[in-house]
Amino acid sequence: MSLSEVAGSTVIVTGASRGFGRGTATALAQAGARVIGLARDGEALEKLHGELGDAFIGVRGDATDPELAAELLVRYEPRTVVLNAGANPVTRPIQEHTWDTFRNNWEVDVQQVFNWVRAALRQPLPAGSSVISISSAAALRGSPLSGGYSGAKATVRFISNYAAAESQSRELGIRFLSVLPMLSPATDLGANGAAAYAAAQGITTEAFVRNMGTILTPEIVGDALVGLAGDPHQTHLAYMLTADGLNPV
Repeated sequence: MSLSEVAGSTVIVTGASRGFGRGTATALAQAGARVIGLARDGEALEKLHGELGDAFIGVRGDATDPELAAELLVRYEPRTVVLNAGANPVTRPIQEHTWDTFRNNWEVDVQQVFNWVRAALRQPLPAGSSVISISSAAALRGSPLSGGYSGAKATVRFISNYAAAESQSRELGIRFLSVLPMLSPATDLGANGAAAYAAAQGITTEAFVRNMGTILTPEIVGDALVGLAGDPHQTHLAYMLTADGLNPV
């Protein structure tokens, strides 16, 4: 699938109503793909459809639902799946977490990737397809104020790696990749994280954000994922994503 072949292909993006998912859905639609955007916020999906037109089809639903994952893969036969949906972690020191707040990202982020990857292997998707799971730089660096978030995102990467090995051993030709974006205050999740870490350091959020340097935006993420989806020669299992672009991990 060359970059030019993104145009005319079908892509499913979970968590498409906001943040990096919205940026990804927008960039893919603008590149000529038919984008199936899954999210719980029907109003936000309708708004995005109003902006992107018939290139975007919104589906209201729960990305962690295994039956919905299998159904959408069969119905739309996507060439690319971007698994972006995730929970906004509760930010507090470890001693102030309960198990329910700590495990939130395991129930959403990990369960979503597990169910979609499983469905992609069991169907299976056609050879040449790609499944891109959005992890986080926190998977490598930790995130002490975010409960189980960093561990969950590390497991997202592990699941993608396991699926890549299965695809290779069964000669399915499905590419499984994970992308690890840096913290970005341009998203709701990143803004909450930046505020929490700024408070922990005793500085303003504005100062914390300035210290971060160039910010990773949803637009940069979208452009990077268009390039990744369209380039079959990008065969590393994981990529760090900063404002400067993708780099193999």
